[in-house]
Amino acid sequence: MNIIVVDDEVSSLSLFLNQVVDDEAVNCRFFRDNPGAILDYCKNHDVKGAFVDINMHNIQGDALAAMLIKENPDMQIVFVTGTNTTMDDLSEEVREHTVEILYKPLDSMALKRRLLLMGNRPVKLSVRTFGAFDCFIDKRPVRFSSNKSKELFALLIVENGKTLSMDRAISMLWPDKDLSKAKILYRDAVWRLRKTLEDANFQCVDFLRASLSLNKDDIQCDYYDLLDGKDVYYTGEFLSSYDWSYPYESEIDYLLEKRKGRR
Repeated sequence: MNIIVVDDEVSSLSLFLNQVVDDEAVNCRFFRDNPGAILDYCKNHDVKGAFVDINMHNIQGDALAAMLIKENPDMQIVFVTGTNTTMDDLSEEVREHTVEILYKPLDSMALKRRLLLMGNRPVKLSVRTFGAFDCFIDKRPVRFSSNKSKELFALLIVENGKTLSMDRAISMLWPDKDLSKAKILYRDAVWRLRKTLEDANFQCVDFLRASLSLNKDDIQCDYYDLLDGKDVYYTGEFLSSYDWSYPYESEIDYLLEKRKGRR
């Protein structure tokens, strides 16, 4: 997949380089704000997408985007900006070809996800439950903004697609708290979890009234693999950071012993 990156700031170009240097599926060409060289390149190459800075010295990003679209109507435009520019600030023609606006400082996970989507490659969330709980997108760890929002997501994972009610979440994560206080803590964890998933551009949770529901379609999880009967290396520890995980760990031990007896 051919993409171009246009920015008059070397630091932004460097971030893109770090993202694509090991990605064999992406052929990336970097440009400063030189419209002649950019258009000449696009005339001779099938460019899938363009990451374009909004404010540059020689040409504004939306003006350059209009030229690129005229040259290649199928090109996907992603604007990169340090301002509060929104889709409403773009012309109708440019807006129709703009798939996203990314804001500086660029978030590496959001950038990686856009590259995957641009190349029509599926984005997967990898979840590790054996031992300590961790999540990864394209081998990069998901950064949760609080320990409780991370723990709430771990509970959602082990619920295995079942709807998680607020009452159950509170009883598991805040069993010793006053109910009114626990509800405040629950809502804060939900808000932080929603923000984490939005920042990662990975929407897998339906945030319902007083409940949460997990979409497992694009999640690869060692726990799910074990439940499905796949050969996995189980460390003997399950969600070791969370006390409420012990009943699940016992169920895993029972399941593995039962499978041994069938062999």
